[in-house]
Amino acid sequence: MKKILVTGSVGQIGSELTMLLRELYGNNNVVAGGNRTKPTGKLLDSGPFEFVDCTDSDRISEIVKKYKIDTIYHLAAILSAVAEAKPNLAWNVNINGLYNVLEVARENKCAVFTPSSIGAFGPTTPADNTPQDTIQRPNTMYGVTKVAGELLCDYYYKRFGVDTRGVRYPGIISNETLPGGGTTDYAVDIYYEAIKHKKYTCFLKEGTFLDMMYMPDALKAAVDIMEADPSKLIHRNAFNISTMSFDPEMIADSIRKHIPEFKIAYKIDPVRQEIADSWPNNMDDSAATAEWGWSYEYDLAKMTEDMLMVLTKKLK
Repeated sequence: MKKILVTGSVGQIGSELTMLLRELYGNNNVVAGGNRTKPTGKLLDSGPFEFVDCTDSDRISEIVKKYKIDTIYHLAAILSAVAEAKPNLAWNVNINGLYNVLEVARENKCAVFTPSSIGAFGPTTPADNTPQDTIQRPNTMYGVTKVAGELLCDYYYKRFGVDTRGVRYPGIISNETLPGGGTTDYAVDIYYEAIKHKKYTCFLKEGTFLDMMYMPDALKAAVDIMEADPSKLIHRNAFNISTMSFDPEMIADSIRKHIPEFKIAYKIDPVRQEIADSWPNNMDDSAATAEWGWSYEYDLAKMTEDMLMVLTKKLK
């Protein structure tokens, strides 16, 4: 049975992935790691928690040895909008933190999952059907750290044999955890506001297409790639994965099928709009399908139906 450490376990993806991993591998076999915020509820009660700062390599090593960890899901990161406001922090957490995790993994023979992002692409990347292997010249600190992280993970596999694997996530939409400073946050906020106020003011302009994914498919991808036959992995790290691409008006239209009076307005955030404009409209995920059988369940219509059902119950 695997012994797993999840860094960033209190974050948007980490909080849900930790619970799924505990269901699959046993509560006591999955250690939730967080930096400053201690989890509450099921995440705290269902299994072990440790404070782990990914910029402290000694602490990572201590926890890996204490629990005999063999697999690390490294999710601790500073997201796009926050990274632009605090680039020094983003570099320290996203790059130095990853380096520390990879070094501990090398020393202790751990496998490592590290998510990359559509943010690893830039304005000169082909925007439509973005290839798995293509030009990556991002113009954000977040994007720079993601490209560097992809290369670093490849290096540790080729140079030291560390079993590194990862995916390039699109925007992630969750009905459990609020987002934490990303450019795609609107696609979560819009559902809350639709239920509470029947209207939403979007910080991205109409016609801004972005790749998106519902959280259950994002969690499935993280598990599936780590369970994949390594002999079939040509790329190993930074696989494009995609489920749907839409602009704000399309998601508003999907909501109106359930809440006909819903209205959307626009008040553009120039920083996040510039970031969004540099990202792909949709990615080609055929490499992930061919190499480890990537597949998804949720399209926009199915996601909207589920989001509204879950959030309506939650917000009562």
